[in-house]
Amino acid sequence: MTKPLLTLAICLLFDVHGFAQSEITVEPATGPLGWLLNPYRPRSVPPIRVTNSSRLDSLIRAGNLYLSAPDVVALAIENNIDVEVQRYGPLLAKEVLRRAQAGGALRSVGSPVAPGPQSVSLQGVSLNPSGAAITSGTGVSSGGGIVTQLGPLIPSLDPTVLAFANFQHATIPQSNTILTGTTALIQDTRSYQYQYAQNWDFGLTAQLTYSSTHVHVNSQFFSLDPYTSGSMDLQVTQNLLQGFGSAVNGRNIRVQKNNVKVTDLQFKQQVITTVSAALNLYWDLVAFDEDVRARQEEVRAAEQLLEDNKKQVQFGAMAEIEITRAEAQLYAGRQDLTIAQTNLLQQETVLKNALVRTGIAQAGLADIHVVPLDKIAAVPATEEIRPIQDLNNQALGGRTEIEQARINIESNKLNLVGIKSSLKPTLQAFAELTNNGLSGQLTALGALEAGVPYLAGGYGNLLAEIARRNYPNYSVGFSLNIPLRNRAAQSDYVTSLLELRQNQLNLQKDTNQVLVDVQNAVIGLQQARARYEAAVKSRELQDQTLVADQKRYSLGAATAFQVIQDQRDLATTQSSEVQALANYTHARIAFDQALGTTLEVNHVSIDEALKGQISRPSTLPPDLPQRDVPKGGGQ
Repeated sequence: MTKPLLTLAICLLFDVHGFAQSEITVEPATGPLGWLLNPYRPRSVPPIRVTNSSRLDSLIRAGNLYLSAPDVVALAIENNIDVEVQRYGPLLAKEVLRRAQAGGALRSVGSPVAPGPQSVSLQGVSLNPSGAAITSGTGVSSGGGIVTQLGPLIPSLDPTVLAFANFQHATIPQSNTILTGTTALIQDTRSYQYQYAQNWDFGLTAQLTYSSTHVHVNSQFFSLDPYTSGSMDLQVTQNLLQGFGSAVNGRNIRVQKNNVKVTDLQFKQQVITTVSAALNLYWDLVAFDEDVRARQEEVRAAEQLLEDNKKQVQFGAMAEIEITRAEAQLYAGRQDLTIAQTNLLQQETVLKNALVRTGIAQAGLADIHVVPLDKIAAVPATEEIRPIQDLNNQALGGRTEIEQARINIESNKLNLVGIKSSLKPTLQAFAELTNNGLSGQLTALGALEAGVPYLAGGYGNLLAEIARRNYPNYSVGFSLNIPLRNRAAQSDYVTSLLELRQNQLNLQKDTNQVLVDVQNAVIGLQQARARYEAAVKSRELQDQTLVADQKRYSLGAATAFQVIQDQRDLATTQSSEVQALANYTHARIAFDQALGTTLEVNHVSIDEALKGQISRPSTLPPDLPQRDVPKGGGQ
């Protein structure tokens, strides 16, 4: 079994020609004490995938790359770099959502949809006029940057824990020994503080703090020595006007969830763009291959005419100038053949580059010729076009650009809620509850004082006093901050509202453009059909003209020059017919794009596209020895 057959057998065994690839994922952090330490460890992202799917090797046989249209679609999805770049888009959007759920500002991430590769011949191919990237797939950020945030500041929604310890030794000279009984007060202090703080998206902030301080002094005038003081403190603050409600503080989360949807649609748009471009390349390759055959036939006819003229001149039945004319026709035909072969080679290069990640040379395709397995299907006798209103409704429901624009407008409205909140004054209600405690070792002085023995004890006595709330503190209040004139907040709100109005108009503009695209796609199909029918009729008439002039030439009623001209005209009409047929396929591809049905028509699953693994089996190449391939790469 040859290597290509072995590769093909393995691929058929697995029934998935992209099985060597794996879906791009972000690996979770791992390590000892994972539940405790993993939030502080970096998560890992696998390196980029620069290998081609095994489908490519399975289609190579005897120095040729045998391709069908479904194979081109599958290879473009599995190996095209533009599609691979967009596979990172959903992951980026999910990571920004993770950031938003923690209270962080939104980041502008991802890449715009890249236009597909262009064919060597621009005739009949729909292209982005500027050649620039298509930017319709961008989502809505919090303000266009990493940390910019319009509206009330969104608090951190991840709880925090604080631990603080302080150890101190102090020697303090005393100016009044009556109070301390010593000229130098020596104080050893150990302080501890633990705090848990959390914010909620409806505007509540709370923190619970426990602190204790252990003190030992060298003075006999203290009732307790050493002693430990401590407290349990709860503070809560609630926004009542600005910054109130989950709609305000959770707006970034809702916006980013929309952005995740936009990113999924953007990936779908990239797949549609790449698949359509790859199919256009493929059908142009088929047309170029047919053009090479027509030019080869033109050369063979010119060679035969030259031989016939030489014999006629040799027998004296024809003037010698006819040999010169036949030679001129032969060299003109060879020039046409060279141009056709060059176009075919260039088209092969463009197509192969669109189907690999590693470059043609590194993929071993530099000397591999592409052999298309498909012929351009004949134009159907009648075009079954549904009513234009049905097509418009289907396009408006299927085009990703419309859905993206609608989602972005919804995100603009979500942001507007937060920006509107900044118009309100800041009103906060707060409350604080503190339980205090004190415990220590009685001194001789303390034993003589009434009530002090109640404080005698260890650390447990301190905690019991706090739990019993023997020494509570209470406080409540409010804070009102009213900005005068409030011009910045008003400007932000009106500016955002104006931008929303612009986006709504742009949605209407996009909707109008979709309707125009559908109308033009229908007209394009009709035009392509008319051009093909005219090309077929022209080729048939030119073929009849050539046959008639050849009969007249054999009877001496026509000149060799006329036959030569007829042969060139026939080759030209044959090329025009093939190009018209290719243009019809381009019109059909553009029609599918206008309706948003490219993936459905080509049986592409977006889930498989996202994984980069197309389960559809490849078209089996013919089990034939290597054929003689002309210089242009044709059969």
